[in-house]
Amino acid sequence: MTTPPFEPPTDRDIAVVSAQLGRPARGVLGIAARCVCGNPTVVATAPRLPGSGTPFPTLYYLSHPAATAAMSRLEAAHVMVELQELLETDAEIAGAYRHAHDSYLRDRESIEVVDEIRRFSAGGMPTRVKCLHALAAHALAAGAGVNPIGDLALQRGNWSPAVCECTDYGL
Repeated sequence: MTTPPFEPPTDRDIAVVSAQLGRPARGVLGIAARCVCGNPTVVATAPRLPGSGTPFPTLYYLSHPAATAAMSRLEAAHVMVELQELLETDAEIAGAYRHAHDSYLRDRESIEVVDEIRRFSAGGMPTRVKCLHALAAHALAAGAGVNPIGDLALQRGNWSPAVCECTDYGL
């Protein structure tokens, strides 16, 4: 199988992600998106966690604290409900969201096919809006235009990948 195009993580990347998460990073295969300063924003995570072998469906994981906080604020403001309604009323967005789901599955299965999660992507795709963190991570990793709900969440949030809000992670 081929691997999607993410950069392999450096030791510094793993240290930064661990600091961002407040716990040791697990199963990081690569850095799928970076802040303008170069720090990781989205990590690509193994479909099975090392050690336990536990299936992990979230290939693209939002690690940047400011981005995570922005998505949490949107969720607290019930933006997911609005985006779910849009998904149900806009056939074009619904179709693009189904394609985003398929893209996500292809990316993950290019690394490893895990039967337990084979048909599951992340964030509620292809029919629900469940986790803006996962959808924004996919949008950042895949690029604008791939995940319409992730794109909309990023547009609505008060964080931008073009503006560095990193802290000194003590490294």
